[in-house]
Amino acid sequence: MKYMVLIYGNEETWKALEAEGMESVHDVHRALLAETRASGELIEAQGLTTSGSRVVQVRDNAPAVTDGPFTEAKEVLAGYYLFECDLERATELAGRLVEARYSPVEVRGIIQPFDE
Repeated sequence: MKYMVLIYGNEETWKALEAEGMESVHDVHRALLAETRASGELIEAQGLTTSGSRVVQVRDNAPAVTDGPFTEAKEVLAGYYLFECDLERATELAGRLVEARYSPVEVRGIIQPFDE
C-alpha cells in the first residue's frame, strides 16, 4: 500500500531545527532518501514553501482567497514523503525524522482515484 508521511512545523520547530544544525537535519533526510530509493519504497518526497501560498475557500458561491498557508492551524504542512510499504514501515520511517521531535509527523494511507 502507499502511505504519505506529512511533516508539519511552525516557527518554534524551525528554530529548534536550526539550533540542532540544519546540515545534520538534512543528513537525516538524505540518508532516508538513499535508503528508501535503494529499497524501492520511495515514490516521491518534496518540501513545501510558505511564501507564495494561498488558501482558497468558497463563501457565498465565490472563492475567498487569502495568503497562506497560515490559517487557524498552529502548524503548517512543511513537506512530505510518499512510500510504497506497509503501515508499520511507514511509521518507522516517519519516526526517524528529526522534525518528529518538535512537531507532528502524520502517516496516512492513499486511496485509489475515483476513476480506477
